[in-house]
Amino acid sequence: MYAGSTIDVDYVWLILRTDATRLVEDEPLLRHLLDDVVFARDDLAASLSSRLARRLAREDMTRAELEPLFNSVFGEHPELVSASARDMVASYERDPACFSPLEPLLFFKGYLALSTYRVAHQLWLDGRRWLALYLQSVVSEVFAVDIHPAARIGSGILLDHATSFVVGETAIIEDDVSILHEVTLGGTGKESGDRHPIVRSGVLLGAGAKILGRVEIGTGAKVGAGSVVLNDVPAHTTVAGVPAVIVGVAAEQNPAIEMDQRLQCRKLVRPD
Repeated sequence: MYAGSTIDVDYVWLILRTDATRLVEDEPLLRHLLDDVVFARDDLAASLSSRLARRLAREDMTRAELEPLFNSVFGEHPELVSASARDMVASYERDPACFSPLEPLLFFKGYLALSTYRVAHQLWLDGRRWLALYLQSVVSEVFAVDIHPAARIGSGILLDHATSFVVGETAIIEDDVSILHEVTLGGTGKESGDRHPIVRSGVLLGAGAKILGRVEIGTGAKVGAGSVVLNDVPAHTTVAGVPAVIVGVAAEQNPAIEMDQRLQCRKLVRPD
């Protein structure tokens, strides 16, 4: 559905409508949800706005207030819709339990949390920081995902399961990264400035990995589940342990796409 950092959003929307039509025939009890999120909407931006507002609405800020907010931000920044479309396709293509791009839109809290982050990040850039922090707070309560709106996150991101995923203020995540639940991209203390990790493209972060401080996870690297990373990780290497150490060269060129969480790797070849 996409190549590189580009994606045909209209084609993704067509697939969503087609799958929704099949779904409502198979499961009529979901018609009200599908009518609201898909059939009554003209495009992916409106569909996202509807779904996010429906999930995040509360007495503090009603759906009638949230949905126009999301619509406005997506309308003024279509690149955010493209990024969310790439995230959706990443979920579909990398998660073997996902049988349609429609699933992330309807059910995947990692995807919905990330889509909300994109709106909050734009609000942060626009100087509407209190509103951005409000969205961060609600997402943390509803989805158990805590992403600071100032963090910088690329597209084509898979947040698989996503529970307890935490991203600090100065963290950077590049395109095409896959992240399992309970991952933390955190700081190491009270210092100010750039104090959170940089995750380069193609990286796979295993469940429960903790990456602390302004360390860099190089392109195509793999971090094993439960590891604590305190130092830079070279590109295309695999690290594991507490604290994490290099255990070899990543067996895959792009671990984020392959999604193989085993620590299979090629041994490092050391010169004589």
